[in-house]
Amino acid sequence: MTTSVPHLAEMPLERPRGCPFDAPAELGKLRDEHPLVRLTYPDGHEGWLATGHAIVREIAADPRFSSRQELLHSPLPGPAAMAVPPPAAPGMFIRMDGAEHARYRKLLTGKFTVRRMRLLTERVERVTAEFLDAMERQGTSTDLVTAFAQPIPALMICELLGVPYEDHEFFRRNVLPLNMPDASLAEQEAAMNALGEYLYRLVVAKRAAPTDDILGELAATDLTDEELTGMAFLVLGAGLDTTANMLALGTFALLRNPDQLAVLREDPEAIEGAVEELLRYLAIAHTGVRTAIEDVEIGGQLVKAGEAVAVSVLAANRDPLKFPEPDRLDVKRKAAGHLAFGHGVHQCLGQQLARVQMKVAFTGLLARFPALRLAVPADEVPLRTDSDIHGVYALPVAWD
Repeated sequence: MTTSVPHLAEMPLERPRGCPFDAPAELGKLRDEHPLVRLTYPDGHEGWLATGHAIVREIAADPRFSSRQELLHSPLPGPAAMAVPPPAAPGMFIRMDGAEHARYRKLLTGKFTVRRMRLLTERVERVTAEFLDAMERQGTSTDLVTAFAQPIPALMICELLGVPYEDHEFFRRNVLPLNMPDASLAEQEAAMNALGEYLYRLVVAKRAAPTDDILGELAATDLTDEELTGMAFLVLGAGLDTTANMLALGTFALLRNPDQLAVLREDPEAIEGAVEELLRYLAIAHTGVRTAIEDVEIGGQLVKAGEAVAVSVLAANRDPLKFPEPDRLDVKRKAAGHLAFGHGVHQCLGQQLARVQMKVAFTGLLARFPALRLAVPADEVPLRTDSDIHGVYALPVAWD
């Protein structure tokens, strides 16, 4: 039976002062009292906001809630939220449903298996060591974002796809506006065009001379050049920004919780569970959206066909009904069931690669620099709160 619920005029986004890792207080209050509420979106659409772990998970697994791009409404403010989205470009399967989504995803699934990603561990260790060496040569301080957190995933995803690493800065610069709600439509369109044109040329080159990498292997399939370009765009964009921000923000969180940092220093084997806890605690891809394609009764409410539901992964991952003392970082916690990589058929395909990189990078960083510390007061670290991906713009660190 449908019951009366609050109706928000906008998405709660302001995080508690002095608590850069916590969810906006209003999100937590809603989750505990009304895990599904009405929400007015920036473009005027009247939809919903889901904050409870159980209901966010249920929505993510229900095929009656669509990921199709042309049906979506953005709950986050900014120029892009006011635009009417077109259907997803060929190959951009994250914004597709059903057989169309499955066809593309199946071609990539075998290239991101747990086994294949574990085989990459040795390469990730070498790459991590190279950047740690460079940090040591640089002196006793650096910006961890540019010296460590960004280049490691950039190098790994470029190698996997078959993109020359010397072009990684071009990709980082153009991927950034795509995750910034306040970027103008012109800026986002220019970035999309620049990335698309580069990748299309690369795809054509792979067709002519196949290479031993993901793009080279996919070039031997029946995918069109446009489809392969879209898939490359998706994999590259997803693999660069998310892991980089997990490495930087994760380090910041550990430095702000010295008792948890001490646990990892005393027991390096705890890193596997610590990575899952950091994924839960930070939930950097904090907000998703689905659209009902038919009337759905969920959480005691009737969501009508065509209505969008914003899903707060950040609030869901802090749900006390799922995780006791959810606002406390506990690297010994069993954080299984977090939604940082999503859930259901759209669950992140590259999650095993991200896990390998985080385990290796955090382990290497803490071992190499046992006296690692913030080089500025914590409240001076520039937070990236104006983005689809939460993180930091810089993380000044020092060591003895």
